[in-house]
Amino acid sequence: MTMRMKKMTENINTVEEAEEKAEVLEAENTEPERAVVFEEALEAILFAAGHPISYATLGRVFDMTPSKVKDKVFEYSLKYNDSPIPRGVIMLTFNDACQLCTKQYYLTEIRNALGIKKSGSLSTSSMEALAIIAYNQPVTRAFVDTLRRADSSYAMNNLLDRGLIESKGRLDAPGRPMLYGTTQDFLRCFGLKDLSMLPGTSDELMEVFDKAKISAPDTAEGTDDQSNEAENNNTLDDSQIQIEIDEVVQNELVSSPDGEPSADDDIIEE
Repeated sequence: MTMRMKKMTENINTVEEAEEKAEVLEAENTEPERAVVFEEALEAILFAAGHPISYATLGRVFDMTPSKVKDKVFEYSLKYNDSPIPRGVIMLTFNDACQLCTKQYYLTEIRNALGIKKSGSLSTSSMEALAIIAYNQPVTRAFVDTLRRADSSYAMNNLLDRGLIESKGRLDAPGRPMLYGTTQDFLRCFGLKDLSMLPGTSDELMEVFDKAKISAPDTAEGTDDQSNEAENNNTLDDSQIQIEIDEVVQNELVSSPDGEPSADDDIIEE
């Protein structure tokens, strides 16, 4: 009887030792909980991406709502951009995304280091059209034509090709002409967080355009004025921007008898 009890005790001790060893092994194989710093992780993500990342995507990464992420990103961007630590990049925040971008000041050094060939900047006519669209969007091509007092087909096609404007639907009028507005790339190119940061006057915006020297990828040197022989490059002034839209809408109401789409449809296809 004593031998049996002794053997049972030994078995119990063996089981307890095995359980202890299993717990030790499990603890050794368990990774310590990662302490993720939001600001550092955000900077790493934006740096690696090289393009705008939506707040919805960041929300999934950090297990937050997009609105909460947006608030945290905006708060951090203020500290990041105003930091006394010298940086060659800035953090841009948009309505639905954010991005790290190089500072305009170092454009020359970046081009020299990466062997980027300077390409054609926007022509005066394209800048005029872009200014009209930026301040009055969404607008039709006819609206732009009226304010510029010239045909804007080439200018708007150029802006579409460069990704500075895009289709914003169609006007609810006979012929249903296309409506156009600026893109997120437009904001990024000029370092604007949103359209509320646009300069107060068109003249100031034209100065911003001139300083930005927007370039189109994969194009030869020179401006798009060289290809725009048919366009009349009238000068835009603030009084033109203030023209009542009712006059332009009346022109939009004139369509073909069958209600066919207007000439605006030639600019972009849905």
